[in-house]
Amino acid sequence: MLSAEEWGIVALSLKVGGVAVVATLPIAFAIAWVLARYRFPGRVLLDGLVHLPLVLPPVVTGWLLLIALGPHGPAGRWLESWFGASLMFRWTGAALAAAIMALPLMVRAMRLSIEGIDRRLEGAARTLGAGRWHTFSTISLPLALPGVLAALVLGFARSIGEFGATITFVSNIPGETQTLPLAIYSALQVPGGEAMVTRLALLSVALSLGALIVSECLVRRTHVERRVRGD
Repeated sequence: MLSAEEWGIVALSLKVGGVAVVATLPIAFAIAWVLARYRFPGRVLLDGLVHLPLVLPPVVTGWLLLIALGPHGPAGRWLESWFGASLMFRWTGAALAAAIMALPLMVRAMRLSIEGIDRRLEGAARTLGAGRWHTFSTISLPLALPGVLAALVLGFARSIGEFGATITFVSNIPGETQTLPLAIYSALQVPGGEAMVTRLALLSVALSLGALIVSECLVRRTHVERRVRGD
């Protein structure tokens, strides 16, 4: 059984992961749509920038966030002067770091789903008089929805497992920024912390494995539906 402290760590991790994917969803979908549907100068560069967090050391991502959003960074000074807010050493900063690390996975899953949409169905709807928004909301979005849901699940799993960018940007503060991976790291440094490490590690494995299974089921559902339609 988890202690009250450990339940607090789990709750914070779920809050950070949930906020990260919900905030990232519209941005990820817009980027995925642009990359899947349009050809323009700089498209390769945009694709590379979006996927950069996948190949950069997470500590570098956290360092860049620190430079931009720290108290002396351009964005950090702007937030402080206009809104009196700061992301440093707060759970919202942890959510931002998790969102940036989850963005490439979400964009990739959504882009594959969008690219798999039969454009003939959209063309038929436009021929019958449907507008762009009506075609998008009644045909394109429902067909892409399994991929969007899979992206949310993958992004959530990546968010709750984020370590390097989080500890670099917002440190490891119990009750504020200490998510599951940071708590496991802290427990490893304490004599006799093996039991806590085991409990939290098993919970992390269960959450990640569950997310992967759900994502795989959604992807398989998409493939089945396309085969039924004869794509």
